[in-house]
Amino acid sequence: MKWDEFIKVVGNLPVIDTEFLLAGVSDFKSVKVQISRWQKAGKLIQIKRGIYLLDMPYRKVDVYEPYLASILKRPSYISLEKAMEYHNLIPEAVPVWTSVTTKRPGKFVSKAGTFYYRHIKSSLFWGYDSVTVNKQTAFIASPEKTLLDFFYLKGVRISFEYLNELRLQNFGKINLNKLLAHARRFEKPGIFHAAEIITKYIDEHKDEEKVL
Repeated sequence: MKWDEFIKVVGNLPVIDTEFLLAGVSDFKSVKVQISRWQKAGKLIQIKRGIYLLDMPYRKVDVYEPYLASILKRPSYISLEKAMEYHNLIPEAVPVWTSVTTKRPGKFVSKAGTFYYRHIKSSLFWGYDSVTVNKQTAFIASPEKTLLDFFYLKGVRISFEYLNELRLQNFGKINLNKLLAHARRFEKPGIFHAAEIITKYIDEHKDEEKVL
């Protein structure tokens, strides 16, 4: 397969998955060799084995990073600091895309960014929503599950001082009843205690945020 022919096939795809692309192709091995050569030539960016992006000069479709994060490891959804940024619960931009998965933890680093995966047990794999941009569907934790995942996986000692350091903001996006209900589902006293502290913190600081 020549490069021009390849572009005709994949040019309108945001992400190239060779497992599906090459299914049923008779000259499978020769195309794989070509893909390896195109990668070395800088025409393709390998994100992980079998997953590629067209490099910028050849790319027709912008890649929605949450979508890329969702397909690099399935099942997974974006949570922790990156989801906090997405929901504008913290003011800082977060450079790493952190997701949770029921599979093994992992990390993928490329020109497309850094994608980090934390393991969570199957009974806690819930509390996320689907988001579609340019026909690319991603999965992102709700504001409430984002906070609970953070304190569950980070294992930090929650306090008003810590929430001040975190610079928690936009309290209106957090449904406190939902936060407490979600915390009960964890069946972990420490997580429910964290939800109670967050609730008290928001109750005491919500008027200050209105002034700001």
